[in-house]
Amino acid sequence: MTSAGDPAADNGELDAVFAETVRRTGASIGALYLLAPDAQLLWLDVLCGAPAEFAEPWARVSMAAPAPVAVAVREDRMVWVGSQEEMARSYPRTAMALPYPLALVAAPVTGARRRGALLLMWPATRPPYMTGRERGHIASRCRRLARLLEEAVEHGRPPAHGEGPRVVPTGTGGRSESPAMAAADFVERLPGGCCALDLDGHFTYLSSGACDLLESEAGQLLGTLPWQSLRWLDDPTYEDRYRAAVISREPVAFTACRPPDQWLDFHLYPDASGISIRIVPSGAQPPPSPASVRSTRTVTPSRAGRLYQLTHLAAALTEVVGVQDVIDLVADQIMPAFGAQGLVLSAADAGRLRITGYRGYVARTIERLDGLPLDTDFTPAGHALSSGIPSFFADPEEMRRIYPEAPLISGKQAWAFLPLIISSRPVGCCVLSYDHPHAFPAEERAVLTSLAGLIAQALDRARLYDTKHELAHGLQQALLPRTLPHVTGLRVAARYLPATRGMDIGGDFYDLIRLGDTAAAAVIGDVQGHNVAAAALMGQVRTGVYAHASLGTPPDQVLARTNRLLTDLAPDLFTSCLYAHLDFARRRVTLASAGHPPPLLRLPDGDTRPVDVPPGPLLGIDPDAVFPLTEIPLTPGLMLAFYTDGLIETPGVDLDDSIAHLAHHLAHADDRDLDLLIDDLLRKARATGQRTDDVALLVLQDESDR
Repeated sequence: MTSAGDPAADNGELDAVFAETVRRTGASIGALYLLAPDAQLLWLDVLCGAPAEFAEPWARVSMAAPAPVAVAVREDRMVWVGSQEEMARSYPRTAMALPYPLALVAAPVTGARRRGALLLMWPATRPPYMTGRERGHIASRCRRLARLLEEAVEHGRPPAHGEGPRVVPTGTGGRSESPAMAAADFVERLPGGCCALDLDGHFTYLSSGACDLLESEAGQLLGTLPWQSLRWLDDPTYEDRYRAAVISREPVAFTACRPPDQWLDFHLYPDASGISIRIVPSGAQPPPSPASVRSTRTVTPSRAGRLYQLTHLAAALTEVVGVQDVIDLVADQIMPAFGAQGLVLSAADAGRLRITGYRGYVARTIERLDGLPLDTDFTPAGHALSSGIPSFFADPEEMRRIYPEAPLISGKQAWAFLPLIISSRPVGCCVLSYDHPHAFPAEERAVLTSLAGLIAQALDRARLYDTKHELAHGLQQALLPRTLPHVTGLRVAARYLPATRGMDIGGDFYDLIRLGDTAAAAVIGDVQGHNVAAAALMGQVRTGVYAHASLGTPPDQVLARTNRLLTDLAPDLFTSCLYAHLDFARRRVTLASAGHPPPLLRLPDGDTRPVDVPPGPLLGIDPDAVFPLTEIPLTPGLMLAFYTDGLIETPGVDLDDSIAHLAHHLAHADDRDLDLLIDDLLRKARATGQRTDDVALLVLQDESDR
C-alpha cells in the first residue's frame, strides 16, 4: 500500500494515464521521455508495448540530436513521421537504428515549462497522416501528463532518473502467467497449435507438435529465450525477425535449419500481448551454402540488440562536432549502454595524455592522471597506445598483478582501456570503469574495440574543428566593436548571435560612429558565408566604412568608396550594407543601402513601419554602382531598428511578411530598456533557438524628449 507522499503513488497515476493514452490512441508502442534538469538530455522514464532491452539505444537522447523526440521538445511542436521512407528522409540516424515499417508521432509534454516528450508508434498499416482530431487528442493527453509531472514537483517529488524505464502494460492484453493462459491467447490469435512468446521473447506456450519439431521438451523451453535455449537459433538474423515482429506488429517469416539437415519455416504473428508462432517443415530444402557451415569452436555470437546499439552509436559519432560533443556522447550513451560508471577521455598532446573529459571521478584523481606520458607504465593506457590493443581488467586483483599502483588511484573495480588510434597515429585513450567487478565477454570486447576506432575518428575531427572554431571566433570577436560609443541625445543597444550550425561564426557586423558633437553614423552589414573568410572580409568592410565615415563623407559615397575597395580586393564574397547618418543639428537622418533589408522606424505613438530605402547593388559586384539617398526627419523619441536577414528569413515565408511581423513586435515592445527590447524581439522572431544564419541587431532611439 502506498501513502499520499509515496513516489510510487505518483508513478502509479502517471503510469496509468500514460498507458491509457497509448491504448486510446491505438498505438502499439509508447514511450515517455523526461527532460533532465540541465535541459541537455532526454531520458526514457516509462515504456509500454515493447521490452526495455529494445529501448537501450534510445534510453538517453541528447537535446541536440536529430531525433523526433528531441526535435519535438526543442522546437515545441508535434513531429509526425508517417512511413519508413519519410523516416529515412527526415531522420536518417533514427531510420538506421529502427529499420522497420512503422509510423510515429513525438509530441512535447509542456506545462508551465518543458517537461519532456511523448512518443507513440503504430504499425505501417495505419493511414500515413494524422487528423486534426487525433492531434488535438494527443496534445490534450500531453498536457495532462505535464500537469501530473508538475504536481509531483510541487509536492517535492520530482521524477527520479532510475536504472531503466518502467515497463507498463496498456491494458489491452496481458502477459500470460501460465501455459494454459498462453494457449488461450494463442488460440485467439492463430488457429492450431504451435508456440507463443511474450513481448520479451520468452516461450510461454508450446504445443506437442512444436516440441517434436524443435526436438525439446516443453519444460526445458518454457520461460527461456529461443536463441539461448536452442543453439541452432542463436543467430542475430533470427532474433532480428522477432524484433521486427514486435516493433512493426506485422507478420514475419523466416527459415532456419535444425541440425543436421531439417529446415523449418517459422511464421510469427504479433499483437499487443505477445507473438504466436507457427512452425512447419520447409517445403524445399535450400541449397547448401558455405555461409551455413558453423565453426566447431564455441563462440558467443553478437546479439541483434547489441548490433543495433552499435549502429546507433556509430551514426551518432559521425554527427558530433566539437570535443565536448564527443565527451557528452560517450558519457550519455556509450557509458550507459555498457553499464559503466566512470569515464576518462584523453587526447594525445605533445607526447602526453591530456584529459579532455571525465565522468564518475573526483577532481583529485583526474589531476593525478592528467598529463601522463604516452608511454606511461603507471596505468595500462601507455601499453594500450603503443600496442594498439585494448586492455580489459575484470577486477582489481587482475589489474594489480601488472600495475600495482593503478587500482589505488580511483577506487574502481573493473576497467576497459581503449586505445584511440588513426592510421598508426595515437589520438588518445578512452577508459571505461566500473564500481564493481565486471566480466568482459568476447562480444562486449569486440563491440568496444569497434567503437574505439569510431571514437578516435570523431575525437580527431572534433579537435580540428575546435581549433578552427577558436581561430575564427577569436578573429570575429576582435573585429566586432567591444562597446558602442556614448552619443549625447541617443540611446543605443546592439546584439550579435552566431549561427548554431557550422562554425558558429559569420560575417554580420554593426557599428556606431561618433562624428563630432552633433552627428553620428550607424552601420549594419552582412558578408556572405559563415567561415574564416567571411569574418576576415567583415573586418575589411567595417574598417573601410569607418575610415570613410570619419572623414564626414555622405552615406552614398561611403558605400561607393567601400564598394570600390571590395571590387579591387575581388574576395568572391558579396556584402550587403545599410548606412545611416544622424544629424542632430538639422534633425535629419540620411540613409543609403547596398542590398540590405530596410530598417524599421517606430514613432513615439507606436506607429511602426519599414523605411522605404531604395537599395543599390551588393558591395563587391559593380565598381561603378550608385547608392540612392533617402532622408527622414529625426523626430523626438523616434526609434530605428537595423537588422540582418538572419532575423527575418524563414523557409517558406515571404520576406515582406517576415518584416511586417517584426515591425508588429517592435510596435508593441517595451522601450524602457533597449537591451530587454532586443531580447524580446529575438525571442519573438525565434532567433534564440537553432539558427542556420547569424543575426545582428542594432536599435537607436532619439532621447531629446526624455
